[in-house]
Amino acid sequence: MEVPLIIFTVVVAPIWLILHYRSQNNASKSMTPEDEKLLADLWQSTQRMEERIRSLERILDADTPEWKDSR
Repeated sequence: MEVPLIIFTVVVAPIWLILHYRSQNNASKSMTPEDEKLLADLWQSTQRMEERIRSLERILDADTPEWKDSR
């Protein structure tokens, strides 16, 4: 009874754990379609915010040229 348990513990269990966690790691690396859409939406939001910041800085430069010195 002890020999099969030892063989399972020494040989089968480590291989099983390695294969299990390798497959879990590979599955977590891929992005779902929802993740891809969220990433695309975030990218678009970032682009819009960058343009807004540039516009605000141009307005501030025209109205108050010394605004950058007050930071």
